[in-house]
Amino acid sequence: MSRLVVVGNGMAGARTVEEIVSRAPELFDITMIGDEPYGNYNRIMLSHVLAGEASVDDDLMLNPMSWYRQNHITLFAGDRAVTMDRFGKTISCESGRELAYDTLIIATGSNTFFPNMDGLREKDGRLGRNVFGFRTIADTNGMLQMAQARDKVKAVVIGGGLLGLEAAYGLRTQGVDVDVVHSPGHLMNQQLDERGGHILRSKIESLGVGVHTAKRTTAVLRDDSGDVVGVGFQDGSSLTADMVVVTAGIRPNVELARRAGLVVERGIVVDDQMRCEDEGSIYALGECCQHRGETYGLVAPLWEQAVVLADVLTGANPQAAYHGSRLTTKLKVAGVDVAAMGVKGPERDDDEFVQFYEPKNGIYKSVVVRDNKLIGATLLGDTSKIGFLSQAFDDKVALPDERISMLFDLGTPSAVTGAAELADDAQVCNCNGVTKGDIVSCVHGGATTVAEVVASTRAGKGCGTCKGLVTDIVSCAAGGTLAEDPSTNWYVPSIPLPKPELIATIIDRQLRSVSDVFTELAPIGETAGDKMALASLLRTIWGRDWVQEQGALFINDRVHANIQRDGTFSVVPQMKGGVTTPEQLRTIADVADKYRVPLVKVTGGQRIDLLGIKKEDLPKVWADLDMPSGYAYGKSFRTVKTCVGSDFCRYGLGDSTSLGIALEELFQGLETPAKLKLAVAGCPRNCSEALCKDLGVVSIGDGRWEIYVGGAAGAHIRKGDVLATVESTDEVLTLAGRFIQFYRENARWLERTYDFVPRVGIDELQRILVDDEDGVCPELQERLQLSVDSYRDPWKDRETPASPAQFAPSLPLLPLPQVPVRT
Repeated sequence: MSRLVVVGNGMAGARTVEEIVSRAPELFDITMIGDEPYGNYNRIMLSHVLAGEASVDDDLMLNPMSWYRQNHITLFAGDRAVTMDRFGKTISCESGRELAYDTLIIATGSNTFFPNMDGLREKDGRLGRNVFGFRTIADTNGMLQMAQARDKVKAVVIGGGLLGLEAAYGLRTQGVDVDVVHSPGHLMNQQLDERGGHILRSKIESLGVGVHTAKRTTAVLRDDSGDVVGVGFQDGSSLTADMVVVTAGIRPNVELARRAGLVVERGIVVDDQMRCEDEGSIYALGECCQHRGETYGLVAPLWEQAVVLADVLTGANPQAAYHGSRLTTKLKVAGVDVAAMGVKGPERDDDEFVQFYEPKNGIYKSVVVRDNKLIGATLLGDTSKIGFLSQAFDDKVALPDERISMLFDLGTPSAVTGAAELADDAQVCNCNGVTKGDIVSCVHGGATTVAEVVASTRAGKGCGTCKGLVTDIVSCAAGGTLAEDPSTNWYVPSIPLPKPELIATIIDRQLRSVSDVFTELAPIGETAGDKMALASLLRTIWGRDWVQEQGALFINDRVHANIQRDGTFSVVPQMKGGVTTPEQLRTIADVADKYRVPLVKVTGGQRIDLLGIKKEDLPKVWADLDMPSGYAYGKSFRTVKTCVGSDFCRYGLGDSTSLGIALEELFQGLETPAKLKLAVAGCPRNCSEALCKDLGVVSIGDGRWEIYVGGAAGAHIRKGDVLATVESTDEVLTLAGRFIQFYRENARWLERTYDFVPRVGIDELQRILVDDEDGVCPELQERLQLSVDSYRDPWKDRETPASPAQFAPSLPLLPLPQVPVRT
């Protein structure tokens, strides 16, 4: 059996071995060397791990250790190839082992590029303390540990490309104060033109991330003990920081090849069969190689190279050849959809250039046409036309005469139609190299749900932007009849139970902590991204009798205040129905003076917000205010906005102020799947905007009130549906309580009422909650009353913090753990 050694256990090396094993499982005795102590994992998902949206074990791993054993592959994990004897055909490793080969594949990938700057490295050349790249699990774990070691951390990310923005987004979700520094004039300048970069900047800044463009970083600033205190710029200015993340680009990892005398330019030079120059048995692919003068830093070309190399080595197609890749990039950057292909703008006078620029809604689109061929396109904020544009870019469809229709559904195929008309070789998932043909074959091979297709092909398991297109293709391939995927009804991905069944099981087994729920009900164990959802559910079920675990809570819920971009907090005391007194106003003013509050603001919910409170001052601020919490920080019942109603307004038909106060007193602090905002209007003029609240009440005269549910007036605009018209305020309180409890028990995690109400249907809600046809209303009201009775103002618990660090000022950093090496 021929000996095949693969240097590199990353995405390119492991994918090539997968392709080889699928073609000829008995042809080679395969040995792989990986310098990280893990199986093969998806680096694209590191940003999701950093953001707490994914875990290493559940979401990152592509090939666990068991896969290597099952396929009779020897893996030396945590070792590094250091020298190559081309004539003796051996590889020597850092551990001292020596491996002989008949065929060698080099897939060493790339390394983070660290620019020369003062203070970046130690004297021995290693990265200095609290400086990270963003390339490995170790990098990600190091950032997470530092972010969680103390309560206020400031980070500077050097580099405003895709990786830098993902790092900034992930750190921001961990409560870190983040600034992005980018030397070019606009963000993601490799993919976007200046207008696209401007819109992306607005989106990033709206997340609370500072953005500094046209800034060249020249130094990492440290104090006498060696800790990072900031970064310095060429213009003499600086930013404070405790952590520096460098994402200024990557460089092909070619040192092994260079030392062995292989031809190396920017990368290891290869031909169309991925063979190294002047070599018959050494091949290279992935980010470390250079083909026809090009190196690639995206995943899709790696997959194409892996297929060619597997065909050549196994003899499945000895004439297979790689001719380079035309790149269509579709990404989700910090939650923003971005797609780009070809050139960013016109390069000749006769190039046609069509732009759509809508900064208010965060949308930018452009196409560049030359000689009636699409040579470039950019989409930001709305990528619905990516299917058609991808086909046009590959010359598979004709361009419409009306060029603007390439950006909107004006004669070109809609997104769904485009999915049906996509060519089989069209790449759908760039992250994992999955084509439409792969998805269709999976469906025809027996897959009946989108989840089965995703599990089999990995389509949609990278950045996630292609999930909608994957669903459309699966639906088309299945003839429009998809089997129901039960996982879509699970409350959290790690526990295979719909929400009502999960609630019943938790009650039956008396599970009162998040860790107990994971232990008892999660087949794959604890999942970081599910903790907050389960904590919310347990508080809904048990009220004050749930067992609180600080690690299961977001920072806002741990300290009962809303974290701001600078690491300080917002404090909003309760003002029932927007009503206050001179005494309360004097108290708020005194507190603002005492703690030097930088901003005092009236909110849209008719309350007063004190912004810029230090974490360690929160309990003292609450004590001095001596007012209840306004719950402006949690996924909970928030506030009831009211107009002055019939007591003062000459148009008032009902006492909206008293009813608003009664609603707020009854439901204050209730845990809900997403934030819940209410309003009461004293007449149909609707001054309190009751028609576009989660629950709104409008007086229509003669003691009657209309109850609206499912309204919205934020990023989504929706007029609420009329749940009922009632004859008294008591009926308002009763029906509002039924709706809120039904929403608490049946809505998905983070599902606002403007999605929940249309999903369930207003007719169904009326049938269940108004007519009580299922006989569930008494039980709903009983369970709601248990929660109401268990209300406890969290601001009163200031004397007994949940943990010593709950309201402590910043703590010194802990040393980073050493990752063990397994062989």
